Amino acid sequence: MNPLDLVDFKTTHLPRAYVNASVRFHHEFTTKQRLDAAKRAGWNVFQFPSEMLKGGDLLSDSGTTTLTAEQMAAMLLGDEAYGSNYGYFQLIKVFEETFNFSAQDVEIYIFHQGRAAEHALFMQIGKLGTNLKIPSNGHFDTTRANIESNGIEAIDCFSKELHEPGYAPFKGNMNLDELNALLKNESDKIPLVYITMTNNSGGGQPVSLENIRAVRALCRKYNKSLYFDACRFAENAWFIKTREEKYKNKTIPEIIKEMFSLCDGFTISLKKDGLANMGGALVIKKNSPLVKYCPDLPNNIRDHQILTEGHPTYGGLTGRDIMTIVEGLKTVVTESYLESRIGQVNEFGEYLKANKIPVLEPFGGHAIYIDMDKFLADTKLKREDFGGISMTGLLLLKGVRLCELGAFAFGENFPNNFVRCAIPRNKYEIQDLYYVGDCIKAMYEQRKLLPRAIPVYGKDLSLRHFKARFEFQF
Repeated sequence: MNPLDLVDFKTTHLPRAYVNASVRFHHEFTTKQRLDAAKRAGWNVFQFPSEMLKGGDLLSDSGTTTLTAEQMAAMLLGDEAYGSNYGYFQLIKVFEETFNFSAQDVEIYIFHQGRAAEHALFMQIGKLGTNLKIPSNGHFDTTRANIESNGIEAIDCFSKELHEPGYAPFKGNMNLDELNALLKNESDKIPLVYITMTNNSGGGQPVSLENIRAVRALCRKYNKSLYFDACRFAENAWFIKTREEKYKNKTIPEIIKEMFSLCDGFTISLKKDGLANMGGALVIKKNSPLVKYCPDLPNNIRDHQILTEGHPTYGGLTGRDIMTIVEGLKTVVTESYLESRIGQVNEFGEYLKANKIPVLEPFGGHAIYIDMDKFLADTKLKREDFGGISMTGLLLLKGVRLCELGAFAFGENFPNNFVRCAIPRNKYEIQDLYYVGDCIKAMYEQRKLLPRAIPVYGKDLSLRHFKARFEFQF
């Protein structure tokens, strides 16, 4: 017998793609201390002290990555020169290799984070006219705010499958019918089309390459630029490889290159799939419809970058940050990393599902989304009672932090009413996530006792979920 035959089996669980090089022990806090802190924070999860979170901090996957040993070592090579630091050239090189372009053909702008890149782009686009509109498969909260603060209307073209029960592999796709209607009827008002991958406001769902190609074809038909919000580009590529039959034998780097060959530019928070704690970028292809329409755009953005972020070759980042990103982009495209990363998210989702928690399926790459409309369906709470706020607020008392991304964050009439469990990369072990799951289960079992969350400050403010304060009415 061939010994290999004896080990030709699959296991239920996979080992992590990493080992812990260092740990940080939690401080001990009582439930009463957490209650006092939650009240001082107005039950706003963003304002709750992170040191009191013993169970799991799933508020965001942005900038919360645990760095690799290679990244920590690369920090020692960080060049803090004001202009043309060593890391800048390394970053340009890894950008070219990852995103499939020559630096001569694009303008590259470095920023301290992704929303700064978005702001620079949309501020300049807002100057191009009035009543402008930007369609997307789903604008995230800060993206929408950056667009709307510059007088542009952000339009969501969610896929039909997103709001339907059952399995669909790419619920993050752009709704092509809605996009086509917009481009046909209001082409003169649309400066660009924007695809978010994975679709964060749409449940972390991926976008297929077939859909990207179709959007690209529509953009070319109407002479429009196609831009990506590329924060989770590698996770999206993994779903293309594993769910899109045509690409199952392609490597992750090959899929990424094909994805980015179809766009005219992109914004990216490198705090996600850059595997870094800080950083962002904007890339604009020079020979694209938007630049041809507005040839001053690249220089205007460069001026803004210099005024707000510093010299173009460091863009608001330390040399150490830049070197961290360089190594992070090398790691994020490896299959072992992605299999481990998305496998952990999937296992957590299965645990919630097994405990009867209504979650969006199929599971996304960076987070599990709890459907709060279903979670509270048999309770007295209505959307305007903001049950997602009360549930996430009470979980703070157990040392667990999640994020409401639904009726309060986006408005009572927004089609999606989620609580997001965003899992930091390389940070937690599955037992930590099981603890979070146990706490969510306990909340679900007591859902009829959840209080109304009454905003006492900030209900009418923009980006209100970052700033609001609440009282609970039991």
